[in-house]
Amino acid sequence: MNQQKTTQVLSPTGHFTVLLSPTPRGARLARLLAVEWMRDHEVPYGVTETATQLVAELAANAATHGRVAGRSFRLALLSRPDALRVEVTDTRGVDRPRLQPTCPEGESGRGLILVEALADRWGVELGPVPRKTVWAEVDLAHR
Repeated sequence: MNQQKTTQVLSPTGHFTVLLSPTPRGARLARLLAVEWMRDHEVPYGVTETATQLVAELAANAATHGRVAGRSFRLALLSRPDALRVEVTDTRGVDRPRLQPTCPEGESGRGLILVEALADRWGVELGPVPRKTVWAEVDLAHR
């Protein structure tokens, strides 16, 4: 019989935190773990879909632009009665993400435009050095 070792993502509280490698694989794992946590916590479908895209974009940014060799990035999901907050923390605090005009022919540069469009609020918090946290919130009331 083929047996696989699995890890269940259960949290009795309204938050989830995990450290991941700053690689495309780590970014993909962030999205998969977030989906499982939201399913286990019965987050409404519309919020789950939006938050999944936010996690994908923020984790990809951390793996691409916030990568520092040998240092992980942190994904945190914080559930409140009125909103779900997604936080991604990396150790490249000197590179603050900002919306920039995109080139129509460019293959990248649209992640924060998606975050701006999907999130009800988003921002960047610096510190402690050398960290920065990019966060996005999705309101539960109108979804």
